[in-house]
Amino acid sequence: MVNRKIVGAHYGLIDWLAQRITAIVMIVFTLVIAVGLGSGAGASFETWRAFMSAEPMRFITFLFVIALCWHAWVGVRDIWMDYVQPAGIKLALHVLTLLVLIGYAGWAVRIIWRL
Repeated sequence: MVNRKIVGAHYGLIDWLAQRITAIVMIVFTLVIAVGLGSGAGASFETWRAFMSAEPMRFITFLFVIALCWHAWVGVRDIWMDYVQPAGIKLALHVLTLLVLIGYAGWAVRIIWRL
């Protein structure tokens, strides 16, 4: 018999913390993009490309993509867990969500390093 703790003081704390940390990463990225646009990085395609192809921007964009996917995973997973009752459908939705998010992350990385 498996004794599984499903409630308690720390149940869900890591997910809650992950949502907050990933939100902060996304806010910082948004501010960096806003400052870049304010300084003229979006004036033309060439300036935008130069701004986005700098190594620090590639790194922060990569962090943003990972944070966005993790944030989305926690949120969508919680929706599936709360509102979908049949275990088979819930599992299929979890797998589909993971595959889509991994695909989006791979696609974004490909775009980032193609600049």
